Amino acid sequence: IRQLLDRRPFKPFRIRLSSGDAYEVRDPHSVALMKSRLFLALPTDRSVLVSYLHIAALESVQAA
Repeated sequence: IRQLLDRRPFKPFRIRLSSGDAYEVRDPHSVALMKSRLFLALPTDRSVLVSYLHIAALESVQAA
């Protein structure tokens, strides 16, 4: 995940969870990596905490 966030130029990606939920990361500054989970600020003024154990896939997405 850190490699995806540090990539220059940044390329958006999607975090798909084991629950089937998915979150798009369009700005590398919207993610904070912690010891056992990540914090993701969503564009709707909400946020989520995601345990690394529940990340099922990282997928590329097209830039808007």
